[in-house]
Amino acid sequence: HKQTAMTTTTPAEEGADAPAANAPQAAAATQSVNQPLVCHGHSRPIVDLQFSPETDDGTFLVSASKDGKPMLRNATSGDWIGTFEGHKGAVWSASLNPSATLAATGSADFSCRVWDALTGDQVYAFAHKHIVRCVSFSPDSAKLVTGGFEKFLRVYDLTKPEADPVVLSPPQASAIKCCGWSRRDASLVYASCASAGSGIGTWDLRVDGKGEGKNLVSTWETKDGAVVTSIELTGDGAGGEETVVTASGHEVTFWDAAQGKRVKEHTLPEGFVVESASLCPLTLEGGRRVFAAGGEDMWVRVYDYETGQEVDCNKGHHGPVHCVRFHPDGKSYASGSEDGTIRIWRTPTAAAAK
Repeated sequence: HKQTAMTTTTPAEEGADAPAANAPQAAAATQSVNQPLVCHGHSRPIVDLQFSPETDDGTFLVSASKDGKPMLRNATSGDWIGTFEGHKGAVWSASLNPSATLAATGSADFSCRVWDALTGDQVYAFAHKHIVRCVSFSPDSAKLVTGGFEKFLRVYDLTKPEADPVVLSPPQASAIKCCGWSRRDASLVYASCASAGSGIGTWDLRVDGKGEGKNLVSTWETKDGAVVTSIELTGDGAGGEETVVTASGHEVTFWDAAQGKRVKEHTLPEGFVVESASLCPLTLEGGRRVFAAGGEDMWVRVYDYETGQEVDCNKGHHGPVHCVRFHPDGKSYASGSEDGTIRIWRTPTAAAAK
């Protein structure tokens, strides 16, 4: 995995004294608890972020933006690696496969595209009939699920890209807003819709949706029927089980992925509408676990997982925070905002973490 492989996609050259106009800039060189790395480059709001797992070549961060130019960065330094060029509309979702060799993006140009993350070349383009709002790779990278304004989920077999996708049943009453493929069970996909009361659906690919069976096997209800605006899959439950982390309204909820039961739920302060939340994979000093949340008030907050008490509040964005995700080592986390910047923050007391 060569971190400079994609730099030919824009005029900027790594290490240049004067990068070309409008080219992404390297992140700030210093970082402290209250001074984030600020990653410029996007010209419009950031709407999705995802870290890759740790790989032999490092860890990577992909971003989706309404400017239609998804970008790949070094996840630790924030340095720009390259831009995936080709979409003709806003990009709503971006995802990396487990090895960080492929990226997938979903766009308002009615397409999902798969990219070679080493070269930046487009590998596949899958046409849709409406806006694509979410994309997610299967754990083995062999399949890709997409959802959006078509109101149903499609599953593409990347080993047979010429084949028609499998359409999961039944169609929904509103657009698919978020989706995430289970990290532990390649047959399960979790998704939410844009209408109130739709909750979180669990979709089982083992069911033959063409017959009388339905791929939607269960629905988890959110408090007051609030729309789920963020879904994160983690393998960090107390017993190593998979956890689904969701943001909806004023709540951040942690679900047992296998049983669909609430493990924990925190109501955030009145007036704070949360758009995204992420669970830190690291156990901090004193055995503390934390999660981060971002929303309409432009601040990125960190809370104690057990008590829900706020332990840190980061100010710096100049617009609502649409997405928050922890680095897989737990020592930092990234936020993306309406202001078009990505900020990488140091996790509180991470230096003393166990």
